[in-house]
Amino acid sequence: MSHAPLKPGAVFAFRKTMTVAEQAMFTGISGNLGGLYVDAVRARKAGASNMVAFELAVGGLATTCLSQLGGPTRRIGSIALNFAAPVIVGESVEAKAEIVSVAGDDAVCRVTCTLSPSGATVVDGTATLVPFAKG
Repeated sequence: MSHAPLKPGAVFAFRKTMTVAEQAMFTGISGNLGGLYVDAVRARKAGASNMVAFELAVGGLATTCLSQLGGPTRRIGSIALNFAAPVIVGESVEAKAEIVSVAGDDAVCRVTCTLSPSGATVVDGTATLVPFAKG
């Protein structure tokens, strides 16, 4: 199967607001009932202004960027994310992925998520795009 060439410097970004409805869906998917994530009163007692968005939901926004960069014949082979700061439900996040190097059919990407409009980094890390099927 032929794979479209990946080029260092290619970037894809998009912006999304983390909503209460999506928070509820992710609670159901993950089974995480931690007070910071599901109870605004408990989150406020801990010092947050509202419920905290699930870190993996925020980081998951970067997978949309990776999918766009990799195209239909690549998948995420690995991903490592650092969660620098919490995101509060209702805040907007811009996710971005950039190809930093290519070796054969694999590409290493830098991923970031920043609060919009402040630009404060909330997630950063790396991911590797690999062919869905080798050969």
